[in-house]
Formats: sequence, C-alpha cells, structure tokens
Amino acid sequence: MKQILALVIFYLALLPLKAQQYPSGINVAAKAPQFEAKDQNGNNVQLTQLLKKGTVVLIFYRGQWCPHCNRQLKQLEDSLSFLKEKGASLVAITPEKPENIKKTMAKTKASYPILFDDGLKIMKQYEVAYDVDAITIDKYKKYGIDFNDVNGSNGAVLPVPAVYIINKTGEIVYKFFDANYTKRPSVKELLSYL
Repeated sequence: MKQILALVIFYLALLPLKAQQYPSGINVAAKAPQFEAKDQNGNNVQLTQLLKKGTVVLIFYRGQWCPHCNRQLKQLEDSLSFLKEKGASLVAITPEKPENIKKTMAKTKASYPILFDDGLKIMKQYEVAYDVDAITIDKYKKYGIDFNDVNGSNGAVLPVPAVYIINKTGEIVYKFFDANYTKRPSVKELLSYL
C-alpha cells in the first residue's frame, strides 16, 4: 500500500511539470506569408520586393545571447557571396529589440537585413513562435538573460530556430525546423536548394 501511495504522490507531483510545447512551422509547398518590417538600419524590408530579385533564405533566430545563433549567422555572413551567386537574398528575423540586433551585428559582422519582429507578427505567420515555459525562464535568468529585457514587449517568446527557402513565386521549397536549438542546417545544404 505504501508503494502505491508513493507512486500516486510522485505522479501528482509531476502533473504541474508540463513539457515545453513547440509549434511545427508552415510546410514545404505552402505559400510563404508576406511580411514587412524594419531592418537594423531602419530600412523597410518587404518579402514581395525581395522575391522580385530572386529566392529568399529566411532565418529565424533566438537572440544575440545564443551562441548557436551567432555561429549560424556568422557562417551565413561568411558564405553570403555563394548565396548571392545563386540569386538569393538572406534575411534574419528575431524577437529581440533593435539595440540587441546591433549586438548581433557586432558579434557576427552580419551585413544582410536583420528584422525586429515587433509584436511577433512574422514569427506567428510562419508558426515558429512559442511561449517559453517558467522553468526555462528561471534557468536563463540565472545566466543573466531576461527575456522581458532582451525582447521588450515581445516578452518570453522565442522562435524555433527555423530556416525557410522561398522561391520567386513565393512558394516554400525548403524547411529546416528543429526544436533542438543546437541543430542548424549547413550552408552547403542550403545552397543545394537554391
């Protein structure tokens, strides 16, 4: 009887601990949602205008505090000429405030547009946004990362670090989407879809 009671108590103790829920992202062959936002230089960036020039590689990243994001963005900057040779534009999107985008630029030397997703409109359209759970919020605060501070009014919401390739007709032809934020596609893989 004591064992059963102990199991019941153990089970009940686990009930409030809910696993982090992640979105699944929009799929290949879907029409890419249109967006418009300001880049790090205050320029208006529209997907429709970028598609007139060619294919678009769209990156969603978590923030300048994420070493995996910085590594990916730096690799893309280092390979930007290869993307451009294939006729592609590169755009990155983050929930972080514009002053933190400047920190990303300093760390990665990014010269491509990085957009502040004010109000999380783009992340929600592409179904990459998720609310960070309380356990993770507390864990990151111990490392000096307060999502309400770095994201401002966007709060404790992050994107799954996703990559979409959108062809000139606005169709998604490639999707990399993994809730494990340490995994990112190689530049070689992205180039194979351009």
